[in-house]
Amino acid sequence: MIMRGGTSKGAYFLAADLPPDPAERDLLLLRVMGSPDPRQIDGIGGAHPLTSKVAIVAPSGDADADVDYLFLQIGVETDLVTAQQTCGNLLAGIGPFAIERGLVECRGDTAAVRIRMLNTGGIATARFALDETGVVYDGSCTIAGVPGSAAPIQLDFADTSGSTCGALLPTGHLADVIEGVEVTCIDNGMPVVVMRAADVGVTGYETCAQLEDDQPLRHRLEIIRRSAGVLMGLGDVTNTTVPKMTLVSAPRDGGSICTRTFIPHRCHDAIGVLGAVSVATAALLDGTPAAAVLMARPIDGRVTIEHPTGTLDATVVVGMDAAGTIVAERSGILRTARKLMDGFAFART
Repeated sequence: MIMRGGTSKGAYFLAADLPPDPAERDLLLLRVMGSPDPRQIDGIGGAHPLTSKVAIVAPSGDADADVDYLFLQIGVETDLVTAQQTCGNLLAGIGPFAIERGLVECRGDTAAVRIRMLNTGGIATARFALDETGVVYDGSCTIAGVPGSAAPIQLDFADTSGSTCGALLPTGHLADVIEGVEVTCIDNGMPVVVMRAADVGVTGYETCAQLEDDQPLRHRLEIIRRSAGVLMGLGDVTNTTVPKMTLVSAPRDGGSICTRTFIPHRCHDAIGVLGAVSVATAALLDGTPAAAVLMARPIDGRVTIEHPTGTLDATVVVGMDAAGTIVAERSGILRTARKLMDGFAFART
């Protein structure tokens, strides 16, 4: 099934329909998506990282979850298939897909599907509307970066703090200085390196095209990213898709903070769901570059994040554990999803 989840689009598969051997599975998915090829002309990929994604879903063996979700990022111009990160946008489609495929029983007028994110080990609960025919996709909820409107899907996260790096602040600091730039290395569901746009010589209000054309900037960001990867316990990140890089600046369109995010080399037209959660978390921590440009600390934890195509609201509650360590107690976000196509994909031989 091809679905739009949030501001991404991907191919959703039942795990039972794919080869059990990961290497064999990945080779098949490369052929299905049409990679490596910049146009993915011989496959169903959309020739962009945001549309070259795969979600694999299965019944969960975890008592706290209904289904398991494995996310794979498929390279466009490369034969990279990586499970190093998860995708919060495709996550929005997992609950509806699980019901469409009969993995979760459909009752009443609201579904609450518990999803174990295998990439990180965290649990998300997706809540969305049902009717007598099944999942309700049509509605009046709009999200920036997606034309039209759809039914809302509320995503609530648990255990995402440090899900990839082992700690919310994997370096142990609210701020570090890398290559002369003050950054926050943070992981609340997605490893992100957050820095003030002004500290790398841009305003933070540029278009994605302008930032991608700035080769000195991209080179500098990659140097910072590789150093940050080591500090965050990710090792050599040269050929990986994490950490993401987010430039922050003061808001100018009524939001809480303005962002431009590299994922990690292309500038995101919006911002990823869990990336947004990590950035919002950084903004709520005094002493970080993000907090320095935050318009005002929200009482309810809701941070309105401006991005190139609009805004995204992330709600985060931050606290301290028994050892006095900063933790993200809970977080949530509103997304939409839509079923685009249901059928068979024919991989090239």
